[in-house]
Amino acid sequence: MIRPGWRGVVIALTLAASFWTSVIPVAGQTATVKMEWLSWSHFRFTSPGGKVILTNPFVTNPDSPIKAADIQKADIILVADGHRDEVGSADEIALKTGAKILGAGELFRNYLELRKFPQNQFLPTNPGDWHTFDRLTIRGLNSVHGSGTVDKGYSGPALGFMIHFENGLTVYFSGSTALTLDMQLWGSLYKPDVAILILSARRDVQDVAHMVRLLRTENPNLKTVIPHHHRLKPPAGAPTPADLDNALKAAGLPVRVLNPELHRVYELTR
Repeated sequence: MIRPGWRGVVIALTLAASFWTSVIPVAGQTATVKMEWLSWSHFRFTSPGGKVILTNPFVTNPDSPIKAADIQKADIILVADGHRDEVGSADEIALKTGAKILGAGELFRNYLELRKFPQNQFLPTNPGDWHTFDRLTIRGLNSVHGSGTVDKGYSGPALGFMIHFENGLTVYFSGSTALTLDMQLWGSLYKPDVAILILSARRDVQDVAHMVRLLRTENPNLKTVIPHHHRLKPPAGAPTPADLDNALKAAGLPVRVLNPELHRVYELTR
């Protein structure tokens, strides 16, 4: 039985009779974060204050349900590194919507600037940097991953992001990082409620399970884990969200895996 005080709640808007809708938010707290998975590592968040945040808008991937032209509003675009599947259509979307792109400074100098992207729409971000947008805070974190740009230039350190929303909810978006002990610090310091962790074809679910263990260091808040970077139909031998769920259960970790349906809107609340 899940009680009203359960943290890291995820409620699917369109599943009136589902498990998730049986969870009652904390009394008196009505503001939620809306989340959509748009395939690969592309998520769209709408904050309680109405800000729209995109991660890695790789809309040309084979599973994407949308094109860049379909995105009418964005305020912040988080680019984890310079690889094609992270940068995606970030500059095209930002130019159309006026959104700010957050990424390593070298990503601007060695790629976006060459494409005539305006500097005033780019916020250089290194691991340890943070930015505030009214009452929303985004921190850049270290990511153990490569970061060459799509045209083979250097795009600076790879990043993950810790997003602290106006309602107090904290979401960790891992980018493409490998397992790192830094996650122990992030769990202790930033106490994420939700972790969006990479589950690409060559990743080991045991590594991802240990990411969860480290992120729960002095952090009982973390109750929801969401995979990213996986295909809708993973190739033979690739890990699946079900494999991750089984690994977390076998490890005895008190978290639930949300395997979001494509383009479905979910609500996240503490």
